Amino acid sequence: MLVALGAHPWAYPMLEVVHLAGVALLLGNLVLLELRVFGWGKALPLEPLARLSLGLAVSGFALAALSGLLMFGTQPGELLANRVFTAKMALIMLAGCNAGWFHARRSLQLQDRTARVLMSLSTVMWLLVLTCGRWIGYV
Repeated sequence: MLVALGAHPWAYPMLEVVHLAGVALLLGNLVLLELRVFGWGKALPLEPLARLSLGLAVSGFALAALSGLLMFGTQPGELLANRVFTAKMALIMLAGCNAGWFHARRSLQLQDRTARVLMSLSTVMWLLVLTCGRWIGYV
């Protein structure tokens, strides 16, 4: 599979497109849910919106993770030596811990200040992940 990525000139760039589509699904749906928690779109019922947006966000994460693992497999040594890649992986872990905390405390039901802080932190962390992803090739 990894040999095939180098065999065709379009394979790796298309894998990057799949990766970015996954990130877009993830971040776009998290921002949508965050806006609802912050009070925008109050006419939209939170529970069904959360089920839809979180399901799409998880699908986006899975798509990004699978395509990212394939891209990682093409140059693991270089990426592991890259500090920006390491920062990206650390931010993904922190974002996962943040999501776990958010859901464990039932923040969607509470919609309190802590829920808004955790959602804001999530968005910032994912934007930093996106930034690191773009920056990897330049360091």
